[in-house]
Amino acid sequence: MSDPRVAAIPVVDCGDTLVDVRGHLLVDERRSDPAGAFAQLRRGVLDRLLHAQSLLPAGLRLLYVEGYRPPDLQQRYFEEYADELRAANPAWPQAQVHAAASRYVSPPGIAPHSAGAAVDLTLVDADGNELDMGTRMNASPEESNGACFTHADSISSHARTNRTMLATALSAAGLVNYATEWWHWSYGDRYWALMTHQPSALYARHP
Repeated sequence: MSDPRVAAIPVVDCGDTLVDVRGHLLVDERRSDPAGAFAQLRRGVLDRLLHAQSLLPAGLRLLYVEGYRPPDLQQRYFEEYADELRAANPAWPQAQVHAAASRYVSPPGIAPHSAGAAVDLTLVDADGNELDMGTRMNASPEESNGACFTHADSISSHARTNRTMLATALSAAGLVNYATEWWHWSYGDRYWALMTHQPSALYARHP
């Protein structure tokens, strides 16, 4: 997300409203907040997730973990991770800290989550058990030694198969993956526009 080409993408908001995904998808509560913001997405993103779920092999479902993230919460996540990097790498200049942090946590001004355009999710079986994806969701590059990267070579063949099943369904539904996080997919944001060669993003940051 530190690529200046992402920030340069214009935004022409299409007016899709934020909608609550509960009752439409299986929702995990690990990122829940009192206002229920975590369970909201733009309507166009939810529609594509429902389509993706219909493409999964029998017995598998999407497990939704987090969608919309208020800008102040995104700011907090970014600053906390930047502080971790700064403490671990005291010789890094601020620009390097910002660039490194941006590879894992989107800068608040362009964050897909704060536009209601991004979702963190995984797969579960018919009994609700999460499939092995090689790392826990939200594992940082430092914690996972890079195994959180979608195409990491260090994960098992079983985890690779599971990631491929998730990616195949979501890609077919029009979402794009952020390659440092196997669980992060988006539609309509600036990063999606860059990856799909669109002239503008569909969703602006939601207040």
